[in-house]
Amino acid sequence: MATPTLVKGARATRSTVALKIVMAVSGLVFIGYVLAHMYGNLKAFAGHDAFNDYAHHLREFGEPLLPHEGFLWVMRLLLIVALIAHVASAYALWRRAAKARTVKYQVKKNQSSSLSSRTMRWGGLALLLFIVWHLLNFTVPKVNPDGGPTDDPYNLMVDTFDVWWMTVIYLLAMLALGFHLHHGTFSAIQTLGFTNTASSRARAKQAGWVLAVVIAGGFSLVPLSVLAGIIEK
Repeated sequence: MATPTLVKGARATRSTVALKIVMAVSGLVFIGYVLAHMYGNLKAFAGHDAFNDYAHHLREFGEPLLPHEGFLWVMRLLLIVALIAHVASAYALWRRAAKARTVKYQVKKNQSSSLSSRTMRWGGLALLLFIVWHLLNFTVPKVNPDGGPTDDPYNLMVDTFDVWWMTVIYLLAMLALGFHLHHGTFSAIQTLGFTNTASSRARAKQAGWVLAVVIAGGFSLVPLSVLAGIIEK
């Protein structure tokens, strides 16, 4: 009777590993995307025309092999698939971990875990909600919180961050993104088997810090510069 139990346990282990790999790969897709997106956002420092020309170029990228905005829709579909895979695997792993806790006990929790690892679940949920608002704000249907027009990408960006509470929301989201990247990068590298030595683990942790600071910091520069009057219409 022990053999079926062992087989079931082995299958569950393989399934858990597969879910972690899905999380890692989809997470790396998002890291690549946010790096490219941050680069595009920083075009705001080059002025109105440079920012809008970049946005226009993305709509025409791949023509005539792809239809107008075809590249953007390919990227959007890829990101939607990655998002669904990331969220679904995270939820499945959380459910399995919850079911595995058959005995409840009182201990001093999280003595050795980092703040970024402890906030992964709620930080991820906060980022999911922010992504929904961010899409409504800048993509579909486009909402200008300042009440102005929405047909000019640069002016919409400036109008949005001229509203102080929008900048606060954005900066809080970037803080959550930084925490998520810090722990998520290390976890992804570990899941994919690149942390087998002490030195490789140290490099993976450093990569998490670098990506967190560069990406969250890079995204934060634009709204802060709008509020400071460095970036303006």
